[in-house]
Amino acid sequence: MKSLLVRRLVQAVPVLLIVICLDFLLLHLAPGDAVDALAVELGGSDAGLVAQLRADYGLDQPWPVQLGLYLSHVVRLDLGWSVGFSRPVLDLVLERAGNTALLMAAALALALSCGTLLGVAAARQSGKGRAGRWADTLITGFGLLLYAMPGFWIGLMLIVAFAVKLRWLPLAGLAEVPDLYTGWAAVADTARHLVLPAVALALMYVAIYLRLMRAGMLEVAGSDYVRTARAKGLSPRRITWRHVVRNALLPMVTLFGVHFGSALGGSVVIESVFAIPGLGRLAFEAVTRRDLTLLLGIILASAVMVILVNLAVDLLYSRLDPRLRRR
Repeated sequence: MKSLLVRRLVQAVPVLLIVICLDFLLLHLAPGDAVDALAVELGGSDAGLVAQLRADYGLDQPWPVQLGLYLSHVVRLDLGWSVGFSRPVLDLVLERAGNTALLMAAALALALSCGTLLGVAAARQSGKGRAGRWADTLITGFGLLLYAMPGFWIGLMLIVAFAVKLRWLPLAGLAEVPDLYTGWAAVADTARHLVLPAVALALMYVAIYLRLMRAGMLEVAGSDYVRTARAKGLSPRRITWRHVVRNALLPMVTLFGVHFGSALGGSVVIESVFAIPGLGRLAFEAVTRRDLTLLLGIILASAVMVILVNLAVDLLYSRLDPRLRRR
């Protein structure tokens, strides 16, 4: 486990370096920068003022020099200065990263648990004759329906149904009034605000985990050790949860790490729909303001989060699979 941890951390360094360099080049190929957007907000386009601002923020230098300076700042854990927000990028990222991580954890945990349960139900029903096959078809068809619906549309429909019409859940944000509640009251208030965005973000992944769990269970059910467990007289429930489900979960654990990165991309839409102050919404604001330094900091923070989650997934996988641990 220690050698795996050290190896993954060493491999993360060139990955982050490649991410920074490629994103820096791609963003600088786009026309305009934060000074242009700031000049528009100020209501003027004085050439002298624009030139002075570019010199102050170091945007008048060639891009190789800017890249070298940015890398030197990153080594010192300094992600630069946000022109649009007039604040250090690191402070903005740390302020918003916790909300995004909370949304990702809630959405993916909901997707994994619901997808696992529905997949187990579909796999168990598939071998129970005609009625079971109909139930299996309904469950898998429901999963395909969820996969076909776009996340932003699901979010809007959830808002209309549960926040506007029924008024069961809050409309937007992560708190009724900031710093109004403390202790468990604050936890309950945040949980109520997380229900709709987490469900909207999780439904597509529920469909994926459902089909993957169903296929994994049907494959594992024909294994030799499952037949041996049946011959020993173990109960069907024990065989299902102790032998079949445990081994069918292995590919889902790996896919969980992959989906964390794609869920971060989906959080841009969900956080904008539900007005959640997270990294996704901050990235949208950085794009509209052409704040390339802030956008680079968000991309770098997202890459670090994805690497850490995949590292945790690798460690968990080696813990769950004794064959990998021995190897």
